[in-house]
Amino acid sequence: MTIQQGFLLTRQARDIQGSTQIELWLNTDQGPHQLLIDGEKTVFFVAQENQSDVAKIAAQLNIHCDVKPLNLKHFDQTRLSACYCHTIKETQRLVQALELNNITAFENDIRLADRYLMERFIQGSVEFTGQFHSRSHYHKVTQVKCRKSDYAPKLKVVSLDIECSEKGILYSIGLDSPMDSRVIMVGEPQDADIPIEWVSDEKALLIALLRWFEQYDPDVIIGWNVIDFDFRLLHKRAEWHKMKLQLGRANQASYFRTSNTTQQSFISIPGRVVMDGIDTLKTATYHFRRWSLESVSQQLLGEGKQIHNVHDRMAEINHMFRHDKVSLARYNLQDCVLVNKIFAQTHLLEFAIERSKLTGVELDRIGGSVAAFTNLYLPQLHRAGYVAPNMHPEDWLASPGGYVMDSIPDLYDSVLVLDFKSLYPSIIRSFLIDPMGLIEGLKQEIGIGNEQAVPGFRGGQFHRQHHFLPEMIETLWAARDEAKRNNEKAFSQAIKIIMNSFYGVLGSSGCRFFDTRLASSITMRGHEIMKQTKALIEDKGYQVIYGDTDSTFVSLNGQFSQPQADKIGLELVKHINQWWTQHLANDYGLTSILELEYETHYKKFLMPTIRGQETGSKKRYAGLIGDGQQERIVFKGLESARTDWTPLAQSFQQQLYSMVFHSEDPSTYVRQFVEDTLAGRYDDRLVYQKRLRRKLSEYQKNVPPQVRAARMADDINAQLGRPLQYQNRGQIEYLITLNGPEPKEYLKSAIDYQHYIDKQLKPVADAILPFIGLDFKTLSEPQLGLF
Repeated sequence: MTIQQGFLLTRQARDIQGSTQIELWLNTDQGPHQLLIDGEKTVFFVAQENQSDVAKIAAQLNIHCDVKPLNLKHFDQTRLSACYCHTIKETQRLVQALELNNITAFENDIRLADRYLMERFIQGSVEFTGQFHSRSHYHKVTQVKCRKSDYAPKLKVVSLDIECSEKGILYSIGLDSPMDSRVIMVGEPQDADIPIEWVSDEKALLIALLRWFEQYDPDVIIGWNVIDFDFRLLHKRAEWHKMKLQLGRANQASYFRTSNTTQQSFISIPGRVVMDGIDTLKTATYHFRRWSLESVSQQLLGEGKQIHNVHDRMAEINHMFRHDKVSLARYNLQDCVLVNKIFAQTHLLEFAIERSKLTGVELDRIGGSVAAFTNLYLPQLHRAGYVAPNMHPEDWLASPGGYVMDSIPDLYDSVLVLDFKSLYPSIIRSFLIDPMGLIEGLKQEIGIGNEQAVPGFRGGQFHRQHHFLPEMIETLWAARDEAKRNNEKAFSQAIKIIMNSFYGVLGSSGCRFFDTRLASSITMRGHEIMKQTKALIEDKGYQVIYGDTDSTFVSLNGQFSQPQADKIGLELVKHINQWWTQHLANDYGLTSILELEYETHYKKFLMPTIRGQETGSKKRYAGLIGDGQQERIVFKGLESARTDWTPLAQSFQQQLYSMVFHSEDPSTYVRQFVEDTLAGRYDDRLVYQKRLRRKLSEYQKNVPPQVRAARMADDINAQLGRPLQYQNRGQIEYLITLNGPEPKEYLKSAIDYQHYIDKQLKPVADAILPFIGLDFKTLSEPQLGLF
């Protein structure tokens, strides 16, 4: 039989004629393959003492269920039996009936297709064989056998974007891919400098889209807000025309749904993956001040959309559709091109592929930390004789967060930052922290002569041999080191996110393995490590001025050159790493993976106080690093680093801190800046940008300024017959005037300059001036004459 390899695009399981069918769509070198796996039984687990009751209940419901005792147990050591059913629907009915009879079913929430893949350790790449049947655009495979593989896919990608009226009537659809680039546009044919396919009406537009997908057959569809906007509208218009949107392979229809609880939208297209640019960037831990396509593309690519005036965007699109369709087509296609360029620039598709190959989660999965952990951990757990516990979201005890030390506020010369490399993963590896290891460790009695358990916190202890998580992290760690050596940034980033998510998963009540003894044994060990590291540094005569999770800030108590500071930093980390290696070996009989690294030398460093207090602040500081052309100021948690402060405060802070850090007197600068602000010379820097996190109607008691501005803007939009911009969340730009907040686009009152001086400039200045004996109030007040 032929053995082939492919990469998993979509997975689905359904009931067909009293049995199950798993459908897997793969990308292969020989084109798309549809794998159909028939008759795979569903399975869940119950306590063996409930076995006869389960059989009786199944018989009463006329459900055929095989109940077999297995050599598996629950974490509380209860012996378990497996319940095998022929269909997914029967399983759901039986589990509901068991719940009514107070019989707990374990692992009944694992989807059939996921279980099929994870139990075979299949993660993204698949090796398969079976009976091959050739079809017009794909190969169908039956009697399938699958196993894991390391196949590297070459995926065909298209970027899709639609243009429409304010009422949601489709004007055009842009498609950009290496295979074909065009705009499908409603209208009479005319000459154009870009490829346009002209169609007579909206229904013809949708039919042309289906024809394009059948002809060019992409694996992946990308776009900007593509699920919530483009596909939502495409489904709506198809429904209006009583059409099925058969965008899937084998002429299967796509399926769109919105979650009732989170309001998040999902789309399922058999054989094709839809990846939203915003969601995928967030999953890859990118952060942007604004998430509009214009803003992100300007920041990443230095180029943007062809319509910049967001306020009149709809009017401009309507005008172009009526009078200049070729320009609208250009604009439509440009959006598609920008999304393709963003994906290429950030290696987003490579990132998603590597994440899938490492964890088995779907290419388009947003977040997915819990699913990734479950995929990797569950099959190993079963082979060790255990079944996973169920989630108990209502019954959990929070574990302490990361260590954050009270800071010592001051303006310092020469501050070093020492960081523990991947602190939480290295604690898991060093102290053998693991869900099953906890259960096995608790069987051991800690005492003299007992070498089997490593003590944790809150009553936890961990078996020295029986565990999986330390090895899982070790494998990922080694893969990341190799990815870094090979400069494979997408792969390295994917591993880093997965590795760091494992603590978060164990500390989350949304994970079936949550146990406060697990999470606390990581965070409280982190506290212990940070406190001991502080003591070791201070024994050497230096001062620890702040500590945060895995970073320690060390004042060298004087001014040092870069080479001098580097020498001290390297000596400190060598001493501390040796101490931890010896301590773990002597006191626990463990190998230390803890590694402190020397990260930064700040030539000047400000640790401010909490506003209006004398206490040191946390997660807020600024420092000067580098020399000459490389010199720059790093701001953390201060106004320059935050999106909710105006450009006025940010530019003022940048210059003021630079002067103080270079020992220049800023008095004249502060006075002049205040005068220039009052004189209106910085009016272009006074705009606040705030996100509306709820619908406007939901703000009742406390109405913040951004909401007042948004309501005013939409009241004016309504009067002018323009589309309402701000009713369902969004971003608003506004200024503070003498009559309160007003939207930037409809500003009519005089600006309240005193507000900006008191609320934007004063807090910036008050954080640093007292350390050099100056006071903003004194500097900013008008100079009084002698008489």
